[in-house]
Amino acid sequence: MSELQTKVASDTWVVASWDEYIQVIEDPTYGKAKGYYNKGQLRIEMPPVGADHADNNGIVVILVNLFGIAKAIALKLFVNCSYRKQGLREAQPDASYYIGERVQSAPTGSSVVNLDNNQAPDLVIEIADTSLSDDLGEKRILYEDLGVREYWVVDVKKARITAFKMIANGGSQRIRESEMLPGLAISLLEEDLRRSREMDNTEVGTWFLAQVQTSG
Repeated sequence: MSELQTKVASDTWVVASWDEYIQVIEDPTYGKAKGYYNKGQLRIEMPPVGADHADNNGIVVILVNLFGIAKAIALKLFVNCSYRKQGLREAQPDASYYIGERVQSAPTGSSVVNLDNNQAPDLVIEIADTSLSDDLGEKRILYEDLGVREYWVVDVKKARITAFKMIANGGSQRIRESEMLPGLAISLLEEDLRRSREMDNTEVGTWFLAQVQTSG
């Protein structure tokens, strides 16, 4: 195991047992890293340091929060929260939400969220600056397996959002409008991402709210 720990490269999937995964993420070397595990493979991601990733993460959660406020939809946001199905899989998305009535049963506490005792979040968002293909591929499968209901991948470079709804019998399907946040078109979010390249957050949020209110 010690050999695996010293050779785990970031941003790639490595074959490992669950016990090996736990030993890796508990190693102080990876104290600030994000951990993912599914189907006998682990992935370690060191925290992004770029302004573009941080900016996109910030603006997307601002817009989701504003939509919830405008439409009186209950939301509970978690940033970089770890979700674990013991012995099987784990993920730490950039942002995740419990929505509507499920806000009342959202997890609490300072430890990793145990999905043996808690529901998975309704919406998961990954901000993809250098990890786009993985976010659209292996991580999407991971979130399907975790029982997430909707999944968005934000392409930082192209200001594009690829959104999926999870299908009850397994798999996922592309969507153009959020089902967890009815009435929220993915294209509107993308337009705001493009505007955020030239406008500050307040200007972007004000424009977004005007469009939401105009659309009823």
